[in-house]
Amino acid sequence: MYKVLALDMDGTVLNSENGIHPDVVQAIRKAKENCHVLMVTGRHHTAAKPYYQQLELDTPALCCNGTYIYDYHNHEVLIENAISKQNAQYFLKLAQGYGMKVVLYTTHSMVYSSSQPIDYMKALESWAAGFDTMLRPSIKRVDSFVEEINEAEYIWKFVIEGDPENIAKLESLDFVRENFSGERSWSNRVDFAAIGNSKGHRLAQYLEQQGYLPEDVMAVGDNHNDISMIKLAGLGVAMSNADEKVKAAADLVCQSDNNQGGLAHLIREKIKG
Repeated sequence: MYKVLALDMDGTVLNSENGIHPDVVQAIRKAKENCHVLMVTGRHHTAAKPYYQQLELDTPALCCNGTYIYDYHNHEVLIENAISKQNAQYFLKLAQGYGMKVVLYTTHSMVYSSSQPIDYMKALESWAAGFDTMLRPSIKRVDSFVEEINEAEYIWKFVIEGDPENIAKLESLDFVRENFSGERSWSNRVDFAAIGNSKGHRLAQYLEQQGYLPEDVMAVGDNHNDISMIKLAGLGVAMSNADEKVKAAADLVCQSDNNQGGLAHLIREKIKG
């Protein structure tokens, strides 16, 4: 049986309506009694918090594709590899020069442009409005990203959206290749964090700190940003809704997608509870 359960959120634990199947909720809560359950997500910690509370987790969360580890109980960043302000300002200039729409993840908020909104951020904002103030994810519309970068303690990542050919051109620039790691989250959308950040890298570091081995881990995901942790884990699992490249990297494919309760069955089977 596995001692650590590392779970991606979107497309894995979360269904297409941004909820969690009741069976999956119960299976994760039960697994927590005998297993170190970790949320390993591309999300900002404020956007993961409602699920952290729902699942009754007590471990730190690995956020923004491994950019930082956040301790919800003490409200502090435990470890991070954030983007420097200088690099953030220059990347912003480049991205805008290639016609990209931009979302900026800073210390406590997700920030997007009032004049060039991204549809998924508007949807996220509507979703966030349904929570009370204690759990509500922090989303801001701004007129100037430059000011946000200057004032932030940390710059976690950029999400850029635009023409795929222009994204490829941006990715190929020496400055970008030398300073950023890109994780594709949609056909025309890429997350850019400081170079070296990935779910697998940060999970490996965390496991070593906690005295676990990679073979102790069952990791589950569905997207390209999950491949590094799926390959690291003793048991790497891809959801049935995962991209074929993700499935090819996995040891096992879950028999159901994220809208069903199959993940619950798999957790109960592999985790003593």
